[in-house]
Amino acid sequence: MTTLLIHRARCIATQDDANTELKDASLLIRDGRIERIIPATENTDELVKQVDEVIDARRHVVVPGLINTHHHMYQSLTRAIPGVQNAELFSWLQGLYPIWVGLTPEMVRVSGQVAMAELLLSGCTTSSDHLYIYPNGVRLDDSIEAAHTMGMRFTATRGSMSVGQSQGGLPPDSVVEKEPAILKETQRLIETWHDASYGAMTHVAVAPCSPFSVSQDLMRESAKLARAHGVRLHTHLAENDHDIAYTREKFNCTPAQYAEDLGWVGHDVWHAHGVKLDDEGTYLFARTRTGIAHCPCSNMRLASGILPLRKMLDAGVPIGLGVDGSASNDAAHLLNEARQAMLLARVGRAMEPPRVEDGRTVYGCDRGPAEMTPRDALRLATRGGAEVLGRAHELGQITEGYCADIAMFRTDTLSMAGGAVHDPVGALLLCASDNADYTIVNGRVVVREGEIAMVDMGPLIERHNQLAMQLAMGAA
Repeated sequence: MTTLLIHRARCIATQDDANTELKDASLLIRDGRIERIIPATENTDELVKQVDEVIDARRHVVVPGLINTHHHMYQSLTRAIPGVQNAELFSWLQGLYPIWVGLTPEMVRVSGQVAMAELLLSGCTTSSDHLYIYPNGVRLDDSIEAAHTMGMRFTATRGSMSVGQSQGGLPPDSVVEKEPAILKETQRLIETWHDASYGAMTHVAVAPCSPFSVSQDLMRESAKLARAHGVRLHTHLAENDHDIAYTREKFNCTPAQYAEDLGWVGHDVWHAHGVKLDDEGTYLFARTRTGIAHCPCSNMRLASGILPLRKMLDAGVPIGLGVDGSASNDAAHLLNEARQAMLLARVGRAMEPPRVEDGRTVYGCDRGPAEMTPRDALRLATRGGAEVLGRAHELGQITEGYCADIAMFRTDTLSMAGGAVHDPVGALLLCASDNADYTIVNGRVVVREGEIAMVDMGPLIERHNQLAMQLAMGAA
């Protein structure tokens, strides 16, 4: 058994039920679990001598490891492609499908490692990934193996596309699969990789891509398969206006009605985006505890819209954060995603028209600043993500017995100057988003003093860039 002491932290934001924040407290980690939270009043001199490693945290704000609920990691290879820099979702996809058809197993593994390194450096300890395109022998196993290499806790979602352009879908026929093969491969992956034990490092979820790329039959059968094996369900839903129009034209219903009709609501389901859900859909998701992965940077990048975040949270919809694909963000910094979620929620409320309350006119800008606080945003990135991924009883907070997934940020950096002295937790979300100084997953230090500890990043980035050029040139 290994032991680690995070010693005398400047501040520990536990994100427990009482939102406890502790000064000068310490954390004892043993064998991947948080064994004790040690208050400032307790003498730790003997303990310091007994543990395997001590991290001096006097200059750090310590938070639960951040949780990313939606990503497409292979897209790290196609960031900033000129032809789609100014495109909305559907034309963006149509511009990139011809490039992605050249993906290889090595590209998926290397891009996964790069994406995970970026997430880990941002303080993210758990990530899902939605891989839905499988050309040239690519398998979801390639992503899972990348996660093992990087030491990241991972929810691998087996995406799929089965309805090509010839059948009225959006993707070209060359990138779709046969539905029986999709279901068979998904079952193999669950049986091979999914670990249902407490503190598991690998989960598998079932994830047909979207209403515009799979059939209703595949959605129904995927839900049956997932529930027979006790795993979660994930897809895209209600991302932008074209998405809404497609669902109405093809299925004569709203996205929420589409999801409900196919059995895609419930505590074991989470949908990416949900930007354009109507009131009926919001209340359906709240009533059924259906989750949403909120991806503010991607929603802004593609001009998809503004999620009514506070309204949905107040209604009771479970919401976590997602960086979304690295070609629609084009970054994977989860702390910054939390900051953007906070800012976008505020400006979204500020855009509402004035209304009369208690006899006086209240403007949107009056309500906006309180719409999402820094601590609200941090909670989305931690406990919100844990709930959405079905791991609320083991991840997302610093509580004794929980998994030792921890992010530590310096408070003496340039970006925190003048902020951390007043409120280190507030400054973490309000000031420019720094990288983590330490990131700990399952009690293992995977980022140490701001550097990835698991792989040599120089050769990895060089190979990643070679593969990115190879992929783009293959589609030219």
